[in-house]
Amino acid sequence: MLRTKSPVQALTTADRDDALELCSRDLASNVFVAARILEGVLSSQPGTLLGYREEGRLQSMCWASANLVPVEADAQSIPAFAERVRRWRRHCASILGPTEQVSELWRLLSPSWGPARTVRPHQPLMSTMERPSELGLELDPRVRPATADEVDLVMPAAAHMFTGEIGYAPYTGSGHAYRMALLALIERQHTYVVVEDGEVIFKADIGSVALGCAQIQGVWLAPHLRGHGLAVPAMAAVVEQVMDARAPWVTLYVNDFNASARATYARVGFEDVGSFTTVLL
Repeated sequence: MLRTKSPVQALTTADRDDALELCSRDLASNVFVAARILEGVLSSQPGTLLGYREEGRLQSMCWASANLVPVEADAQSIPAFAERVRRWRRHCASILGPTEQVSELWRLLSPSWGPARTVRPHQPLMSTMERPSELGLELDPRVRPATADEVDLVMPAAAHMFTGEIGYAPYTGSGHAYRMALLALIERQHTYVVVEDGEVIFKADIGSVALGCAQIQGVWLAPHLRGHGLAVPAMAAVVEQVMDARAPWVTLYVNDFNASARATYARVGFEDVGSFTTVLL
């Protein structure tokens, strides 16, 4: 029986430019994958990024590691990606990305991968290219990049944020691997903090940056300080500094039920530009 070559193949360094071009078609949605490509994943982690080709042209991609993240996936490529990754359930913690793509991917995978711990069907994707200072917003002067010797101050704040967002703690035991991941962010000056009396009371991270776009994640304010008007100036300061040092275009996504966070981001200048869905497995 004649076997035809699958349209889904692991991408290599030879595909780098095509892959970045594909990401650039909707960079706000695809900056996570674009950043990983620029960080060298095609050579350092071969097999992690899958591509779907039609007549030799790269049409869609899917990041397939601890998370599944589709890129420009459509009615032809999503079933092909689902078939390719169907046996990878135990390796995957979540599926996330643009709502239409993730919803269809999960529909195909859920009979064998389900049930999910939770599905967050609508997470507004927000972005801004307006400087908060030009909007007349106050910038919290205490916000600054964290330093490497502050990783043990950042760790409790990061763990509290993660647990509240995901529903379980990010580590057990000593947390050495989690600490090293935080340290890597800090050493790249991707973590912004406010430190008072030896404690981190506010933090935010740059999760990805590529092609003039930066995505913020991990925003956290100490619970006892919420509702006191601190979030807007702190977030405004983060956006201003990210625009100064990293990229003129800043994005993030947020749970639709987090009304206070959505209001804060809107005050800082963010507008809805799309919708993400996250399936937590």
